Amino acid sequence: MPHKIAVVVPKYGLVGGGERFASEITERLAMNVQFEIHVFANNWVAHSDRITFHKIPKVYFPRFLGPLAFSWFVNQKISKLNFDLVHSHHWTLNADIYSAHGVPHVGWVRDVRKKNPSLYDRAVIATERKLIRDGGRSFFLPVSTLAMEAFRQEYEMLPGQWRVVHPGVEVARFAKPDRVECRNEIRQLYGIGDSDILLLFVGMNFEVKGLDTIITALAKARQLKPSANIRLLVVGRGDEAKYGKLAQSLDIADAVTFAGTQVKGLERYYRAADAFVLFSRYDTFGMVVLEAMAAGLPVIVSPNVGAKDLVEEGSNGYILPTQQDVEVAAGSMIELTDNARRAEMGEAASLTAAKHDWERLAEKMEGIYKEALSAKAGNLAGVTN
Repeated sequence: MPHKIAVVVPKYGLVGGGERFASEITERLAMNVQFEIHVFANNWVAHSDRITFHKIPKVYFPRFLGPLAFSWFVNQKISKLNFDLVHSHHWTLNADIYSAHGVPHVGWVRDVRKKNPSLYDRAVIATERKLIRDGGRSFFLPVSTLAMEAFRQEYEMLPGQWRVVHPGVEVARFAKPDRVECRNEIRQLYGIGDSDILLLFVGMNFEVKGLDTIITALAKARQLKPSANIRLLVVGRGDEAKYGKLAQSLDIADAVTFAGTQVKGLERYYRAADAFVLFSRYDTFGMVVLEAMAAGLPVIVSPNVGAKDLVEEGSNGYILPTQQDVEVAAGSMIELTDNARRAEMGEAASLTAAKHDWERLAEKMEGIYKEALSAKAGNLAGVTN
């Protein structure tokens, strides 16, 4: 008989890094005849007939009851269906495996949002603390060492087993489009010259993703090496007027192009660029970094981007000493104007991404499932004896 696996995530297959992680892995594991997969969610987009979905009611008001209600409803449904393993991608009352796509919520509110916790925040924090406190036999899987260290700093003790499991990437999607064709198409669309050095930014929150530092560093790099004609293409949603004014004040308005949100064909933008930049103030992982590497782009990231785990300094990219280090950022941009160096680093980035294909990650998760199942069986045998 296949093992019955419960997967918990509020929004399955919808927008978001955690949601993407959950659906990519779950649908691949569902093809394994050893597992019978059930997904518990508020909303979902189904792509496989091998997954059984269970609707979890959503409480909208009062808002602070939302996370508590979700955890309670999930626990009630799962307890009635005799599952062998529970894998949660969201804070819930209990789980055998928890994929931590963020950092401790209390730290996020205090250090990133810099606000006092609301009732909603307190509800999330309480659920999180219970899961960790009662997780002596659970597997906790933060997506980066950045996230792992955040949990270590927030909690005096981390019960259970903890190991970093990075997200994956659809390597073929980002590596396959013809680079020359994409360069011609995208660069002509935005009036970017073929010989221009094009930096690419992809993000949905310009402020958090450090676009101001990127633009400031770009101005410095262009000043130091004007002959390279380094340019920036911004893909995503944010306050274009604000950052356009910043570029104008630095006299580089013509070097910064805003392309808006690009849902379809995003891979063609990666293939049209020369390098990728992400200077986030805080990013638990940053899947766009891995997408860029899969497209063969060297990357420049801030030390607050979890995907720095995959960056080998000077080999496939650069990691800034601090998030706002404009001088070092500009220097890295200038180094990537060297065609031979850029090509070598892009090839190294491709090799790194190839090790993180979703298929490989699914195999890794399968191993963790079997390890958790074995551990549960051993614990059950111990209790029985």
